[in-house]
Amino acid sequence: MTKMLRTRLLVVVLFLGAVGACAAGIWRYAHVEALAQIEKQGRADLALASDRFTGELRRFRELAVLMAEHPVFDDLTAEDGVARADWVLQDAADKSGALALFYTDTAGTVLARAGNVTLRPAGSRYFRRAMRGALGTFYGRLGPDGVRVYAFAAPAFGPDGVKGSVIALVDMAEVEWDWIGGQPPVFFTDADGRIFLSNRSEILGWQPRENGEAPAPPIEPAPDFSAVWRSGYEIWRLDWGDYLPRAALHLAKAEPVIGMTGHALVDTAPARRIAWLQTSVFTVICLSFGVVLLLLGERRRTLARANAQLETRVSERTAELSEANIALRREVQERQEAEAALKRAQDELVQAGKLSALGQMSAGISHELNQPLMAIQQFADNGGSFLAKGRTDAAGENLNRISQLAARAARIIKNLRAFARNESEPMGKVDLVQVIETAVELTDARLRKDEVTLDWQAPAQPVYALGGEVRLVQVFVNLINNAADAMSGQVERRISIAIDAGPPLAVTVRDIGPGISAPDKMFEPFYTTKAVGSDDGMGLGLSISYGLVQSFGGNIRGTNAPGGGAMMTVELERWQEEAAA
Repeated sequence: MTKMLRTRLLVVVLFLGAVGACAAGIWRYAHVEALAQIEKQGRADLALASDRFTGELRRFRELAVLMAEHPVFDDLTAEDGVARADWVLQDAADKSGALALFYTDTAGTVLARAGNVTLRPAGSRYFRRAMRGALGTFYGRLGPDGVRVYAFAAPAFGPDGVKGSVIALVDMAEVEWDWIGGQPPVFFTDADGRIFLSNRSEILGWQPRENGEAPAPPIEPAPDFSAVWRSGYEIWRLDWGDYLPRAALHLAKAEPVIGMTGHALVDTAPARRIAWLQTSVFTVICLSFGVVLLLLGERRRTLARANAQLETRVSERTAELSEANIALRREVQERQEAEAALKRAQDELVQAGKLSALGQMSAGISHELNQPLMAIQQFADNGGSFLAKGRTDAAGENLNRISQLAARAARIIKNLRAFARNESEPMGKVDLVQVIETAVELTDARLRKDEVTLDWQAPAQPVYALGGEVRLVQVFVNLINNAADAMSGQVERRISIAIDAGPPLAVTVRDIGPGISAPDKMFEPFYTTKAVGSDDGMGLGLSISYGLVQSFGGNIRGTNAPGGGAMMTVELERWQEEAAA
């Protein structure tokens, strides 16, 4: 064997070794990249399954909350009270698809039911949570057949607090029916690691343990499997039947809302195929390139090919970057449009609050306008009679009274127009005394109608604050109306308004009603203590007032007064001339 041949063989061996090493590196890189892609898809599928599961449960949670307020449970002691309650629960269960519905007292005794399921909630954690006024949840297996259920326990409130609970049971087999057989295999495990819910019915009840670790009886163990980590990805090798992959990327995600852990097993066969395909292509290209290099020595052609590949990759990367920039600009535009829509929705909510307050005051305001108009008519008739008799002095006095009454009606209409308009002026200098005077005048008819005494002494000097006049009037109209509503069932009704020059500058509106039952919830939208179905509002007044005061850089809070009743305090920034300059 000549030296040249030995050199060529050595070059070939080294070349093949280099190609093999590079091929192994490319296979690993391509496999990891493919795993990253299927991981994204798998996490999206797992999130979709989780959202679908929680979405199905959400309607049963809302069913329990809504049924807890049903008036049929207020009179169970009547002759047919239990039968009517059973019928209502059965009707709700039939329409919603719930496995069972129960109504219990505070001791956990079932007073009314729907469904052939036995339940003893007394002493359970979810029932105790419901008795504390919160929503309780539970999942597990019931009965000798081990029916998988998810339960929601909603507190039922009475005049003295929690009077019982409504418990809704959901059959998990019905929830998972629509997505049995979907891809990829998805399952949810409980705190013990036992499979509670899955789109593969054959693995329900298993407790997967690596290398065959035995679970605590009586939980059924899953068949053996092994788990390995590759570049940060957990790969399970398992033999769990024809409908599950032999090698799968295991993904897990905690679901604290439902108290479980979601898992997905994504088949890694596509990743291996992609890796082998890319490796094969690379190997074939390298071997072809080597053969051409060894046989023909066409270095220039090889260089041109490599350069072309590089340009292709650069073009692909450039195209990807351009697409990313376009997507980013689109997202920025969507966010700007969403912020503008949110601002419009907030303004419309404030205007709706004004119109709601005007609707409540409409009867009193119409009476306030009717009185001066009728008096104007009467004085005009009398003035005509006096002129006919030549009594010009008496006619002049009637004309003077007509002028005063017309000014009064004009003042009422001016306040209404100012209150109803959608203020768009920026914050500025506002006379707080005049704001309260306007709010008092707007609510005067309603207060006199409900026989509410108002204690309000305007300070001798103006008090200037930073804000918007119309929006501040709306805040104090809401507070006065809420105070009057709180005392609707009392014999004595009194509201006190006072300005504290501070610092900080504050206005207090106090009543002698029953006080505030839940101070931490009073500013939440749609929270109200008024009867369900009443015409006294939807619980938006305080939420709107809170947003308006916050927009002025101020603060609003509600507390129970020491002597009884509720006291609302509005703190505002004082107008500073030097700051304005």
